[in-house]
Amino acid sequence: MGKGGDLGSARRGVARVESGGCGQQQQQQQRQKQVKDESCSCFQMPLHYPRYTKADYETMPEWKLDCLLREYGLPLIGDVNEKRKFAMGAFLWPSW
Repeated sequence: MGKGGDLGSARRGVARVESGGCGQQQQQQQRQKQVKDESCSCFQMPLHYPRYTKADYETMPEWKLDCLLREYGLPLIGDVNEKRKFAMGAFLWPSW
């Protein structure tokens, strides 16, 4: 019983160390994934191009412009007139 008991307890100790190491590795992978998720943008290109006219943009409220620009991952810089001008430049086709 002396050797068998020692060997059995040694095996359990090895199992504990291995499982502890595995758990630490999983925790490290989860932390790395979390950092990666936090550092990357969650932007996804919308499926459809906006179908607003120039008149729509000229009368569009600022909150709606903000939503539209944010949806396409574009900057929300400036006052409402600058945002309108930017949105028209980004989404309207030139009428040559």
